[in-house]
Amino acid sequence: MSGVAPLPSNVRLLHIGPHKSGTTAVQGAFHLARERLAGHGITYIGKGLHPVRPVQAITGRGPMLGEPAASTRDWDNLVAEVAATGDQRAVISSEFFAEADDAVARRVVSDLGDQVHVVVTLRPLGKVLAAQWQQYVQNGLRDSFEEWLDIMFNRPHERPNSTFWRRHQQGEIVTRWANAVGPENLTVICVDDSDPRMLMRTFEGLLDLPEKFLVPDDSTANRSLTHAEAELVRGFNQQFKAGSWPTGLYASHIRRGAVKRMKVAYKPTQHDRAIRTPEWALERAAKLGSEGAETITALGVHVIGDLELLSEYPSGRAGTPDPDVALAPQAAAEAVMGVVAASAKEAKAKAKPGKSAHDRTLREVTARELARELFARGLRKARRARKRVLKSQKSASS
Repeated sequence: MSGVAPLPSNVRLLHIGPHKSGTTAVQGAFHLARERLAGHGITYIGKGLHPVRPVQAITGRGPMLGEPAASTRDWDNLVAEVAATGDQRAVISSEFFAEADDAVARRVVSDLGDQVHVVVTLRPLGKVLAAQWQQYVQNGLRDSFEEWLDIMFNRPHERPNSTFWRRHQQGEIVTRWANAVGPENLTVICVDDSDPRMLMRTFEGLLDLPEKFLVPDDSTANRSLTHAEAELVRGFNQQFKAGSWPTGLYASHIRRGAVKRMKVAYKPTQHDRAIRTPEWALERAAKLGSEGAETITALGVHVIGDLELLSEYPSGRAGTPDPDVALAPQAAAEAVMGVVAASAKEAKAKAKPGKSAHDRTLREVTARELARELFARGLRKARRARKRVLKSQKSASS
């Protein structure tokens, strides 16, 4: 058993993330277990992995590049779904809740009704930096990792991603939500990466579920991009911006096309480069983690795990990022095929009523240009990789 005391039978368990704290694994497990959860009197709210649009609506967060904007009706529908669970348990999970300000946090707690219990999952910030950068790259960011780190830590007024510190000032997040729901109704889980089942076991305990009830859904694995893959996408983002292509193409052909296929179809090998984080940034992150742990301790909220983990310095991730790192040819090929597949899918779709032939032709042309550009970038990366290998072999033999 987990040793965690279960929450009341009519609880509204609100898991707010933040990002890169095991959220995808948790959400995939709950989504996969929907029918079995119902047998235990638990409803996992929403239709997909997590209710993105409703949370975007209540927090005021804009949509991802190329996606449609959310409306207040999306949030109203989620609130109604929670209310319909009556005196049974409901689970709502989305890392985008972490972007709420004080007023929104209070509004969320009020709208969800009585018996709201907030769960915050936290990992050392040093383990989050690279993962968050490549995630922003997947949404159009054009800054290199070192440029982004410099802005995040040293020039906050120039932040290209204003949501980052709202998500990851750990002490402030817990304080904000503890003020909204009450310290006695908030649990912090310090994720221990050395214990793979810790998260699942803890949620099982909170919801009074049998041991090993929650099983990660491997099909929803949200692996991070390697440094070479991220650089491929970042370079393309620069071309995309310069080309003034329709933003809808980015969502359909890049994020859900090239990037998704590359992440699913290509499995990085031990030779693929992980994203290394400069030591100075890891030191700053460890200091912030220590300060956050002190703040959380003083709040008197429930803590599961060791808060000292938040000040961890992950030395195995330290290093100087190489923006010209070689890309595996297979990864580039999968990215190109992702764009091709997206273009083929769009070509087969029926034209919407009222859409002119000129509009359809323009979109098809820009999609073809998109595919050609991505193919060209992948080819150049692959050629550079081959030259590096040949140069290395020549040096070794001389």
